[in-house]
Amino acid sequence: MEKRIDKIIFATSNSGKLVEVKNIFEDTDIEILSLADFDEKIEIIEDGLTFEENAKIKAATVYNALKIPTFGDDSGLVVDQLNGAPGVFSARFAGEGATDKMNNDKLIQMLKVNPEPHTARFVCSAVFFDGTDYISTSGAMEGRIIINPRGQNGFGYDPLFIAEGYERTNGELSLDEKNQISHRAKAFKNLKKKITSLQ
Repeated sequence: MEKRIDKIIFATSNSGKLVEVKNIFEDTDIEILSLADFDEKIEIIEDGLTFEENAKIKAATVYNALKIPTFGDDSGLVVDQLNGAPGVFSARFAGEGATDKMNNDKLIQMLKVNPEPHTARFVCSAVFFDGTDYISTSGAMEGRIIINPRGQNGFGYDPLFIAEGYERTNGELSLDEKNQISHRAKAFKNLKKKITSLQ
């Protein structure tokens, strides 16, 4: 990494993810931007078979379009009773353009036929790309799925997921609480350490 980094684009349009990552970097001098800060419409084709492959695709696609160091991340829910599904298809589990509610409803329907506990984990791969080098990290949050959603916080499958050692769902945790334990927080905290150590 040849020069000091003062801004990084997070290759996402997901405002929930952006808030989480900005929160993690708020004690640094690095400004975290998102795709919403740019007029360019960048098409990202997530055709990787793993979370890391998709994260690298996002980071490289956005960097190549804007020439600013970029974060890409890919994350999802891995459910043991569903042989790892929804996995890399978590955001589009119920089909392209699916809402969180549609994805949650499909998950509930598929798990109803299985006995509890519905063990699962959230997995995140986070990648930084500066046009030359990739830096990759990952994080996981172990827990279980419930079939009656609870809580209005977070996004995605948060109202259905209870992290190990907790009684409340991710949808009932505050952002600060979730950022202590989340898969994305773990991945991006590791990434922050690696990037700031190179500054």
